[in-house]
Amino acid sequence: MRSYWSLKLSEVVFFSLFLFCGSAFAQFSPDKIPLPRRAEKNNYLFPIKPGNTALLTGTMGELRSTHFHAGLDIDTPGIGVPVLSVDDGYISRATATTSGYGNVLYVTHTDGNTTVYAHLDEFKGAVGDYIRKERYSRKVSETDLTFLPNQFKVSKGEVLALSGNTGGSGGPHLHFEVRNENNEAINPLTYDFTEVMDNVSPLVFKVALKTMDIKSRINDQFGRFEFSVVKNGSNYFLPYPILATGNIGIEILAHDKMENSRFHYGINYIDMRIDSQLVFTQTIDKINFNETRGILALMDYKVLELNGARYNKLYIDDGNRLDYYSGVTKKNGVALKETETQVDIRLKDFNGNLSKVHFVLKQSPAVIETSLLTSINKPIVTEIQENILKVTCKACSNENKITLWEKGKPITIDASYTGANQYVFLVNLQTLLPDSIQSCRGTVKTNFKDKIPSETEYKYYSDWVDIEFPRQSLYDTAFLELSYDTLQGQEFFTIGNRTQALSKSISITLKPKLNYFQSRNLGLYRKEGKGFIYVPYEWKSNRVKFNSRNFGQFTFLRDTIPPIITKIGLSTAAARFKIRDNLSGISYFEANLNGQWLLMVYDYKTGILKSEKLDSTKMLIGDFELKVVDQAGNESIFKQKI
Repeated sequence: MRSYWSLKLSEVVFFSLFLFCGSAFAQFSPDKIPLPRRAEKNNYLFPIKPGNTALLTGTMGELRSTHFHAGLDIDTPGIGVPVLSVDDGYISRATATTSGYGNVLYVTHTDGNTTVYAHLDEFKGAVGDYIRKERYSRKVSETDLTFLPNQFKVSKGEVLALSGNTGGSGGPHLHFEVRNENNEAINPLTYDFTEVMDNVSPLVFKVALKTMDIKSRINDQFGRFEFSVVKNGSNYFLPYPILATGNIGIEILAHDKMENSRFHYGINYIDMRIDSQLVFTQTIDKINFNETRGILALMDYKVLELNGARYNKLYIDDGNRLDYYSGVTKKNGVALKETETQVDIRLKDFNGNLSKVHFVLKQSPAVIETSLLTSINKPIVTEIQENILKVTCKACSNENKITLWEKGKPITIDASYTGANQYVFLVNLQTLLPDSIQSCRGTVKTNFKDKIPSETEYKYYSDWVDIEFPRQSLYDTAFLELSYDTLQGQEFFTIGNRTQALSKSISITLKPKLNYFQSRNLGLYRKEGKGFIYVPYEWKSNRVKFNSRNFGQFTFLRDTIPPIITKIGLSTAAARFKIRDNLSGISYFEANLNGQWLLMVYDYKTGILKSEKLDSTKMLIGDFELKVVDQAGNESIFKQKI
């Protein structure tokens, strides 16, 4: 066999390769990845239990599903831990929201920075009283307030609030940020907090290799392939070369660790050398909040969407507009040499702990036949990678051709390679966008309708949908797939491929073919897993217009079931309820005591509503009423005399 991955290595061969990899690490240039510049003023106080060792549950630059993590997540033992101001300054902003940061305070300091304290349970002091009074005055549970420099001054070490679990928090902790004068998040660890200890190097799990053009191959195949690494201390390697040819993209699955912690963290610095030449660097030392969704270009979004793994690309797609790269000479993959290509990757956390990865790509020209293909379960399987459509067909004759139909015209192509009783065909979608694929196994409809450029505005029109793509709404060219179906009297509108990310919202206008009785309980929904997510929309002249940041399948559903209100506790001291809705979701809620508005605070994660009195000394006595309304206008009312 031609693939090194298919060889059954003896212990002697494996040991010699292990020694080879160790020597490769030793010979690799020891050039240091430069440490970030520490803050000039390092006298910030740690905001939670200063002087005690802290457990972090998240660090700045960590890869989240839709954004970069912008600060430190500091673990707290439950809620109610005092949150301290790290330096003198004034409270410049306070927000209380159901999602996102939840309850949060912003403190502006004399050095020009603003520190952010999020997921708070309770605001303390004069600002807490002011916020509560404003919520009652405006009769709103959510608010966003800004303050003048002399309105709420604070001193270093002053208690600002109590820690909590509000907003989008996954557990009790304090989310802490430092933002500069440009409102960019900078790494709080530049302030050398002695409470944070980190002597553990990043952990590496897998390397992924990806063919970047139609002529490229990995182990004689076109596609994306993952390889588990072998660990030796803080060094990682693939114990034998990978056969490859052409232009290859490299991705890595890794995260940082700290001692005595089960959590994983972000890796701030990555670089890659090809045959000792630096070709790629990535440094995440600050976060521009206007670009945080750009993480979808930094990671392999398709892999993230399909299995949740966050692979960091070590190449830069055309639509990647992040400012985290310098000295990059190989933007769209690595061009292999005629013999062997040595690949060395270094990953470093903020504290300077370093891990290295080494492997070899062995040049192997493309072949017509390979024994390495994995058998497919269907007669024909299609997959898009970059600009290439990969079509795999089970063999049923000696005919190694397929016919592609584009706008009524047939185009016959030969197989690119064969194996395992099947044929693989590669189609450049930039030059050919087939309507259907015909083989000896039958015909498959592709649903391709148009090619959408990534950088410019573009409008698509059809008999059942119009789509407007604003400038730079895509990270890469989209080969737009559209389909309209009806099932048991219900319309389904499939727009695009959910594994392709959108940078900005696109405007979609649906033209339903069925007649609908328009009422508030009729809603538009996007399918998400086994459920549906309500999509705000506008219905005009038998057309439905909405904005979406996701491709996917949309349909109309009716929500006729009102929300459910469950009493947890209702007394003169407090009111606590659990609310939930079966489909469209909670729109708003309102509580009154003797006809007077009563503040209720909502935790969407648990569905719990709890009261917060304007005057904590007064008891809840009289006629209590709680109304909960969902997005479809269905309402439930709970009444009880206290």
